[in-house]
Amino acid sequence: MNPVGSRNLLRAVASFAMVALLTTPVFAHTGVSTHGTFFSGLLHPLSGLDHLAAMISVGLWASVVGGKRVWAWPLAFVSAMVAGGILGFSGVYLPAVEPLIAASVIVLGLAVTAVLNAPVWLGAAVVAAMAVFHGHAHGTEAPGGDWLWYALGFVAATAALHVSGIALGHFFGSNGRCGLLVARRLLLASFCSYNKG
Repeated sequence: MNPVGSRNLLRAVASFAMVALLTTPVFAHTGVSTHGTFFSGLLHPLSGLDHLAAMISVGLWASVVGGKRVWAWPLAFVSAMVAGGILGFSGVYLPAVEPLIAASVIVLGLAVTAVLNAPVWLGAAVVAAMAVFHGHAHGTEAPGGDWLWYALGFVAATAALHVSGIALGHFFGSNGRCGLLVARRLLLASFCSYNKG
């Protein structure tokens, strides 16, 4: 990517981050079960800062530490999220789902900002444990009859958010230490904003 294109992309990312920081955090879990289609499932992870931050962070963390983590951690997250979604849809109770989703945002934010170089298996276990709670929240709010299409939607959105995080990691990593520092600060600022809300 040429330097002018890099600057424009960085400005666009910074502008988006500022808009996100200046708005009130929106949580995806309203307790209202009005979802039911693929499109609704696709929108669910995009409708709350908690899901956005966690899912982008999984890809970003995997990208900045590299290796097999780039595919293993997002795959572990999506697989465990589906299992959590089945639990939620089936009515299986899990304690403290919302606080643990919030904790996942903080833990992942710290892992990214510290560039925590965890072994592949450990990172996969950590993101999978978090994903069960994200999936449970999705499954709990799913409709009675259209769960499969809804699940395919939230899986597609989650995968896209992971890919976005991986792309951000590659972009900022290719722009050297300064780019990675900017990525960390933007991420840290979004987590601070989230925790105020």
